[in-house]
Amino acid sequence: MIDVKGLRFSYSGGREPVIKGLDFSINKGEIFGFLGPSGAGKSTTQKIIIGILKNYQGSVKVMNNEVKDMKSDYYEKIGVVFEFPNLYSKFTALENLSYFRSLYSEETEEPMRLLEMVGLEKDARTRVSDFSKGMKMRLNFCRALLNKPELLFLDEPTSGLDPVNAKMVKDIILRKKSEGSTVFLTTHNMNVAEDLCDRVAFIVNGSISLIDSPRRLMIDRGRKSLRVEYREKQEIRLKDFELSGIGYNEEFLELVRNKDIERMHTQEATLEDIFIEVTGRGLA
Repeated sequence: MIDVKGLRFSYSGGREPVIKGLDFSINKGEIFGFLGPSGAGKSTTQKIIIGILKNYQGSVKVMNNEVKDMKSDYYEKIGVVFEFPNLYSKFTALENLSYFRSLYSEETEEPMRLLEMVGLEKDARTRVSDFSKGMKMRLNFCRALLNKPELLFLDEPTSGLDPVNAKMVKDIILRKKSEGSTVFLTTHNMNVAEDLCDRVAFIVNGSISLIDSPRRLMIDRGRKSLRVEYREKQEIRLKDFELSGIGYNEEFLELVRNKDIERMHTQEATLEDIFIEVTGRGLA
């Protein structure tokens, strides 16, 4: 679906390229996470693939066509969710979707169906100026789905959402994947990346330093051990055991048989741990 080779990009007047030779590909029906600290090049890369920035070097192909050569019909096939919603505040939710729907020449979704999907049907005739940030984010998400896109670009799609609405949006994204849509996701929320992404790429200073599935990264970079939390004399105690041969470890078996176990969990790295290790920066 997306094939990027040797991508380089410099802003006018910039001393150094912002993007320094990116190589990656995204398969049809894949949710691909693009992760990195602020200023790493995530937004620039996304803008290039979307077609906003065209003065790049290298090759960026989407659906086997070079992006810089794409015509306006490209936008019939993609949907975009920017982190900051771009909506008409004096229009109602329904008026916004109806207007944006009119810009497409091909078949579109029914606006009310989309509003129902994200729990905004009762606010369909409310002006967007009266919406909370979370409501605007959900409406902006609806806007990206209007044209039944084959390819979705999502920038922080759960920003400003409470846990219930964040889960609802994540479920819709997974449903779109099951229907064959491809998703290019940028986020600082490592839980969102873990829940959704088939693969993630870490970009640092304009270069990709690591690409793999979240599960494989967390296993490979974690400790091969099991932590047991148990209660003894009204205190919670911890004990770590190597996973190798744990079924024959007498101390572990004795603990499980005779102690009040609170919980057990393996010590794999979190995606946040890996983010900090690879980028050298926290998520803030």
